[in-house]
This record gives sequence, C-alpha cells and structure tokens, in this order.
Amino acid sequence: MSAATFNVTLRVWRQAGPGQPGRFVEYAARGVNPDMSFLEMLDVVNDELTLRGEEPIAFAHDCREGICGTCSLTIDGKPHGPHGGVASCQTYMRSYKDGDTIVVEPFRARPFPVIKDLVTDRSAFDQIQQAGGFITARTGSAPDANANPIAKEVADLAMDAAQCIGCGACVAACKNSSAMLFVAAKVSHLGLLPQGQPERDRRVLAMVRTMDGLGFGGCTNQYECSAACPKLISHDFIARMNRDYAKAVFRAAFRPLPADAGGE
Repeated sequence: MSAATFNVTLRVWRQAGPGQPGRFVEYAARGVNPDMSFLEMLDVVNDELTLRGEEPIAFAHDCREGICGTCSLTIDGKPHGPHGGVASCQTYMRSYKDGDTIVVEPFRARPFPVIKDLVTDRSAFDQIQQAGGFITARTGSAPDANANPIAKEVADLAMDAAQCIGCGACVAACKNSSAMLFVAAKVSHLGLLPQGQPERDRRVLAMVRTMDGLGFGGCTNQYECSAACPKLISHDFIARMNRDYAKAVFRAAFRPLPADAGGE
C-alpha cells in the first residue's frame, strides 16, 4: 500500500540569468509522495511546468547520493534543508506535511553568483583548490597499506577532513560568507599526511590568500558552517589551519616561498 500523498506550496527564486533581477514565484506541488526526495519533488513540478509550456525551474544535481555536493539549495533559510548531516538530495518530503509552504532559493554569497534560478557558480572553490590542493610526491600505483606507517588517529583525522564535498553550505550558512571550513578541510586533509608535508607551508598560504582574494568573508567563530555541513566536518579544523597559517607566515619571513604561494 502506497503512502498517502499530500500537497505543498513552493516559493521558488526565479532569475533568468547572471545580473538579472529575480523574484519568488509560487508553485503548487500536488500529490507529493512522502518518500520522494526533495529533488524528485522538483522533478515532478518541472514536468508539470513543461507540459504547461512554462520554463522549468533550473537547479543543480548530479549523483543524488550526498556525495557530489552539487545540490546546493537553501530550503526555508537553511542550506540543504532542515536536517543536519545531509545534502539537499537526501532531504525527503516526509519532513513536511500537507499545506506547508516551502521557500527554496540558491546559496547566497558574493563569490557564488547566480547563473539561473537555483544554480550558482561555485568555481571559486575550484580556484582555491587549484592554488594549493595538490602534492608533488610521486605515489605511483597504490602502495601497500603498511608501507608508509601512519598513526590511526592521524589517518582518521585526515579522512574526517577529506569528507568535504565542496558543496558551499558552510559559506551559505555564514553571515560573513566565510569559506574557512572548506579551506581548512582541504588544507588539513593533505597537511596531516606525510605525502603532503613538502608543500605544507606553500599550500596553506596559497589557499588562504586565494580565498581572501576571491571575496570570501572572515570567520567570527559562530560555527554556523559546521552546523550546516552535510558531512559534519568539525570547526576544529579551522583552528588547525590558523595555526598552520601562522607558522607558515613566520617561516616565510626567513625563507621566502615561491611567488605562487603569495611570497614576496
């Protein structure tokens, strides 16, 4: 026996393109199955809009398994929706009830300009990663698990940081549009492991300075970022990155780094 369906009203941000004026438009979502994901519900609404000859709602999606970080929606004022530790695609309509009005808009941040409707340009994150998120150590084929001993607590911590999917929820949740949690996760992921040590100073300097240059705000330690993170990445990584950054700045004063790391 199928679950009982219900109806909700959507207030969706519609914007024709970058720099264009936008507005909220109301749509009725009828016959919603509570087992639908939020994105599946938007698919049904778009099918109805298409049949009526109207422009469907543009929204980003890919894996729909909470892995890719593409489904960056602000739902009722919260990045990814009402629950912690999940992406928008993992938010299910059973979280709502008949007659609810749901407000859906894109992530709001100056470095994330709106492309169309609910789709934003988050290539700023790509630029930050390209600035320093790499290692030069030759790893070759997959090494034996015990070839390079790493303490379990260190490996676990590195994996905690590596869970970041780059969705941008931390930026959208922060009143300053800070990207500190994202950058801290990327810096810590590589900085904790032995393969990442040769570029450790250059990495943190380059990534932080690129972040600042792209217009992301500063961190004021209110931790909305970690609360909104679908992977529950701890804000403790921000403190770790700040320590690495301070040490790298000090060492760079005596040992100038290459220009690509922001050295003089």
